[in-house]
Amino acid sequence: MQSLTSSTLERGKLYLIPVPISARELNWVLPSAVQSNIANISHFIVEHPKTARQFLKQINTTLPLQAIDLQVLNEHTSFRDMETLLQPLLLGHDMGLVSEAGCPAIADPGAELVRMAHQKKITVIPLVGPSSILLALMASGLNGQCFAFNGYLPTDKHEREEKIRKLERISIDQKQTQIFIEAPYRNQKVLEQLVATCQVDTELCIASHLTSMEEWIVTRPIREWRSIALPDINKIPTIFLLQG
Repeated sequence: MQSLTSSTLERGKLYLIPVPISARELNWVLPSAVQSNIANISHFIVEHPKTARQFLKQINTTLPLQAIDLQVLNEHTSFRDMETLLQPLLLGHDMGLVSEAGCPAIADPGAELVRMAHQKKITVIPLVGPSSILLALMASGLNGQCFAFNGYLPTDKHEREEKIRKLERISIDQKQTQIFIEAPYRNQKVLEQLVATCQVDTELCIASHLTSMEEWIVTRPIREWRSIALPDINKIPTIFLLQG
């Protein structure tokens, strides 16, 4: 392990802060100790300042919201801009990295910034909070020892079908759970295509509205999904998992 130098000790710490993925009470998804830690941070890197302020308002920050520095990181942020975002850390200020929902740097543009923080010998501290990907996997009953997150499937119907078949083959060959997401308005089409495309013995889990009062998580083999009316998950945040 690399020894800490004096320059490392003088730098601020980068806290990776999970954000609720539903409208449920904050204490349900964020431990009080995590909230207390966040409350004392004065510099944040966020995707959207408006929603970040709404989150920080629930935390009851020690500083007024107007006094908190919010810098934007999204898919359009350049490598050079990322270096600028890290400047408060190099000057000794702690910073919080906040996603729109769930865990920063997981299916999120923050990963590159975290890598850069490591390169600059900045201490990175992940905080406990909700991850829709892990929550869905935990509840699915599918293989949690070997799994892969694949992000979004192709938008083109034929390319998507080819991708589904490829993921199913990988799952069968490697006994690996395949996890993916979709834009909520395409969820229903993806569900219908999964049920029509996959082999009858492949198990499919649908995990919707995670952590909310309407949470719904069901795992069934494809043959059973074909025998029932499919749930309406149009425009509902959903994680898909399959295992062949």
